[in-house]
Amino acid sequence: MANHVSALKRARQTETRTEVNRANRSRVRTSLRTLRESLAKGEVKAASEQYRATVSALDKSVQKGVLHANTVSRYKSRLNARLKALASAKA
Repeated sequence: MANHVSALKRARQTETRTEVNRANRSRVRTSLRTLRESLAKGEVKAASEQYRATVSALDKSVQKGVLHANTVSRYKSRLNARLKALASAKA
C-alpha cells in the first residue's frame, strides 16, 4: 500500500481514471454490439442509424485515448462495408 502523500494521491487518481476508462470502453462495446446485431438481423434502417451513433462513439473513444486511431479506422471501414453489402442485398 502507498505510504507517501503523493503515492496516495496517485492511487486515488488511478482509481478515478480506471472508472472513466471502463465506462468509455463499455459504451463503445455496447454500441458495436448493437450495430452488429442489427446487421445480423438484416435491418437496414436500424443499422444505418446505429452506424452513425457507433461511429460517433468510436471517434470519441479516440479523443479520450481509449482506442487507437488505426483500430477505430479499421472498425469503421469494416462496419461500413457490411452495412453497404446489406443495403445493396436488400435493394
